[in-house]
Amino acid sequence: MVVQHPSKTLRAPRAIIFDTDNTLYAYEEPHAQATAATEAKAVRLLGADLESVRSAFAQARSDVKKQLGACASSHSRLLYFQRGIEILGRKTQLLITLDLEQTYWRTFLSHCSLYPGVRELLTNLRNRDIATAIITDLTSQIQFRKIVYFGLDDCFDYVVTSEEAGADKPDPAPFELAIQKLGIEPHEIWMVGDSPRCDVEGANRFGMTTLLRVDRAAGDASSQIADIVFDDFQELDRFLFSGKVHGLAA
Repeated sequence: MVVQHPSKTLRAPRAIIFDTDNTLYAYEEPHAQATAATEAKAVRLLGADLESVRSAFAQARSDVKKQLGACASSHSRLLYFQRGIEILGRKTQLLITLDLEQTYWRTFLSHCSLYPGVRELLTNLRNRDIATAIITDLTSQIQFRKIVYFGLDDCFDYVVTSEEAGADKPDPAPFELAIQKLGIEPHEIWMVGDSPRCDVEGANRFGMTTLLRVDRAAGDASSQIADIVFDDFQELDRFLFSGKVHGLAA
């Protein structure tokens, strides 16, 4: 863990906001498993070869994002699969689209696990009356399902999705809505995320203290804008409650 701006990080926060994907858990392996399962089912149900399915779904993702811009529905697997099937020349196939979407998320969740120390950190924050919230991109239903799947639904005071806010991070709207719900001044809030642009830059605009989770706490150029760079929630928990952070008892 690298503390880059001690003057900000040695004062206890009144609230901590967390990103979800690739911050509380690793995203890539569940996504790879879910993609493979979905592609295999699409090949079977549509009678298309694997390369055609992959190409169509990749084009569909690009088309949807271009059509919708940076908003929650631009991440929708349901829309990707609907458009992909249409690109394959099968017109709109509602039952298959719904089946593929359910297959993706069922497989995705079954391969997810929280990073070590996440649950313990959240429990320690709650025990010390530090408010907690989530700001996360994607649709509310999917992100709610993830939080419930992890058993964290009672660990956060508030959840803000980009669907609710009307825009993805780093747009100000999700941050403004979270601040409004928390009722706490931004300079008393910490933001924890994995994206230098979406999480750190977005929160920096409001004067929040920013924490960047990376796979290795190494100082590449993009990490310099964060106040703390870390790769281990257990180490972050020890730092917070070591007595070094003014206002947080060990």
